[in-house]
Amino acid sequence: MSEHRYVPSEVEAKWQEKWEASNAHDTTHDPNKPFYYCLEQFPYPSGRLHMGHVRVYSIGDVVARFKKMHGHNVLHPMGWDAFGMPAENFAIQHGVHPNVSTHDNIAFMRNQQKQLGLSYDWSRELATCDPDYYKWTQWIFQLFYERGLAYKKKAAVNWCPECSTVLANEQVIDGECWRCDSEVVKKDLEQWFFKITDYADRLLTDLEQLQGGWPERVITMQRNWIGKSTGAEITYGIHGRDETLTVFTTRPDTLYGVSYVVLAPENELVQKLIEGYAGAAEVQAFIDSVRKASEIERTSTDTEKVGIFTGSYAVHPLTGEKLPIWIANYVLPDYGTGCVMGVPAHDERDFEFATKYQLPIVPVIDPGHQDALTEAFTGEGRLINSAEFNGMANTEALTKIVEVLEQKGIGKATTSFRLRDWLISRQRYWGAPIPMINCPSCGTVPVPKDQLPVLLPEHVDFGVKGKSPLETNDEFVHTTCPSCGGAARRETDTMDTFIDSSWYYLRYTGKGDGTQPFDTEAANNWLPVDKYVGGIEHAILHLLYSRFFTKVLHDAGLVNYTEPFESLLTQGMVVLNGAKMSKSKGNVVSPEDIINKYGADTARVFILFAAPPDRDLEWSDQGVEGAHRFLNRVWRMVENHIPILRKNNLKADASGDAAKKLRMATHAAIKKVTEDIGTRYQFNTAISAIMELVNAIYAYPEGADAGTKAEAIRTAVILLHPAAPHITSELWEMMGETSKLYALEWPVYDESALAMDEVEYVVQINGKVRERLVFPKEATKEEVESQAIASEKVQALLEGKSIKKVIVVPGKLVNVVVG
Repeated sequence: MSEHRYVPSEVEAKWQEKWEASNAHDTTHDPNKPFYYCLEQFPYPSGRLHMGHVRVYSIGDVVARFKKMHGHNVLHPMGWDAFGMPAENFAIQHGVHPNVSTHDNIAFMRNQQKQLGLSYDWSRELATCDPDYYKWTQWIFQLFYERGLAYKKKAAVNWCPECSTVLANEQVIDGECWRCDSEVVKKDLEQWFFKITDYADRLLTDLEQLQGGWPERVITMQRNWIGKSTGAEITYGIHGRDETLTVFTTRPDTLYGVSYVVLAPENELVQKLIEGYAGAAEVQAFIDSVRKASEIERTSTDTEKVGIFTGSYAVHPLTGEKLPIWIANYVLPDYGTGCVMGVPAHDERDFEFATKYQLPIVPVIDPGHQDALTEAFTGEGRLINSAEFNGMANTEALTKIVEVLEQKGIGKATTSFRLRDWLISRQRYWGAPIPMINCPSCGTVPVPKDQLPVLLPEHVDFGVKGKSPLETNDEFVHTTCPSCGGAARRETDTMDTFIDSSWYYLRYTGKGDGTQPFDTEAANNWLPVDKYVGGIEHAILHLLYSRFFTKVLHDAGLVNYTEPFESLLTQGMVVLNGAKMSKSKGNVVSPEDIINKYGADTARVFILFAAPPDRDLEWSDQGVEGAHRFLNRVWRMVENHIPILRKNNLKADASGDAAKKLRMATHAAIKKVTEDIGTRYQFNTAISAIMELVNAIYAYPEGADAGTKAEAIRTAVILLHPAAPHITSELWEMMGETSKLYALEWPVYDESALAMDEVEYVVQINGKVRERLVFPKEATKEEVESQAIASEKVQALLEGKSIKKVIVVPGKLVNVVVG
């Protein structure tokens, strides 16, 4: 390496090689140390890291290194969310097998991560597409099946003909596939589901455990997605038919205001109702059009509410009145009962619908005036037009009406959830095969556990449309039934990749003895994850599914905790000119370009310093250059003081004023950085504090105590290490130190060093720093203000200006606002 010259490429290559050769980042298991699990969400191996990856990994690495220097056993692993549609589409387009392209991408991205100097324990690396991993994904599927949590039923699904697979509702945008823009159709298929609804109440209640550890907005998003509603199920007769229909409502107090009933177009009862109806063809056309829209579109407040009459009538359970039965786009088949009662006088959506289709509007809660309603009245009041309940407060009537319904056997109090069971079937190749066998005699039978994994066949036809490519491999499809020995067929659907990512954090803790997916003792030592870092885009599904898995595994006796992630940090996006970086927008900055030009430490320091971690970060070439200049400044600071830094017997003597001031700056930095990283997770202000210490070192007068200066320089290097591990390791070695910086004990600040007799104030004019002045610690705000304004430099800057006001922050700054 070039002698005493900062060449990032040489420094970083040297230390990455040293760390790898010495297994520096392998996980320790000292029983006398506390355990700390730091985890960043693992990436899909798309082939290249982007700056968003660099940001999340840099954040996690600072936390992991900081905790290790605080004496913790630290688990900091990395792996690959490697199954999924993109690799399969790439295979179709380029004739490359998904297994080949995926592992090529993994190798490339792993090398990029190593170039960043990330302190991962690579001995624990996993890829969800490896049989050693998906064997246990299949094992967990069967655990769910054994516990009554996995079942198969026919369901209407979003189907992309081009991708030949089922799409989640969130993957349908304006009626088109989110990946290929093909028109999505509805298709009825036999599908596998997980009964996450069995855990809906616990998933909701246990959010209380996460208060303080998770961002409040993420908790709110989870709570809204689960969507608990308390109300009643009410049974209506159908005029001229033996069938009944059941509605769910949160407002049974408005029962007498019902003027129509609405079914979801997918409701099984609809086809019976329109049989023989003169308008059946028109109704069917309406159903087909509605089924093309996504759930999000159908329930959006901006979407026009449209419907059509079925030709049939419901019978009001208490009055016997005939009520028209409609179907409408805003009613979903899986929310509540897929059937709602229309009360237009007291529901905004129903009012809009009834007005559009000229349906009756009957007020049953007194709005306080006699005029015709021009909008829905949603407030509280006393009942009217409600038989024996007239005059009763609607809040009281809510329970009284339900009591009457229960006595008559036509209703009951109940709870409904927005959350629906998780459809996990995917008709694609590149995923974990569902480990079940379909036998004509025995029905659905699990593959014996000693035959797991059910391996993906190497040869399939990726060009097949309308079914899974696995169906094209006869050797895979045709098998024997484990129960009767007869001819049977394997399940040819693969699992949703969210299943792979719902338990990967457990596998990192240890593989165990090979009888279950992970080492239970190790998992109980390490989990819950102490700090989980990832994007807000996973705030709902991934986190919800992981929480669900953890609760099921807890109930099965495999773990002793019920929440997987104790503390969550959702980092903001990296944006350029106000837009999120993306290949499609052509505004991507390559991490490789930054590393090649400035070094990985510069990339890390910039991305940590440029914004608080939970805020979006605006990319700035000037900011990158500024981070590089700062690191060069730190290098020169050490290089210029090698003689005093190598004196082992040099002691700090902070008796002089300058030495006292520098020692205060040193220990103030220790305090600030320790709190900002360890408690507040504000890495930008931590780096700012280190910069201030470096400035104080440069300002330290020649001839003042050298020991105090050496202490300050060593401290600055140690504090900077989690953010810039390569350069600091090199500087540590240049100082003559033989200890391993990454394993060094974190410095502890001396409270007495902060108790100075004098305090430095920053003097600003209209927010810009113009002067620094020292005042006695006991100086009053008035004294500070008057002396600051009277200083010669400030007076010169104030000439010709009028002072509007002066703001004094005790012990910190004076801001003079001028006009």
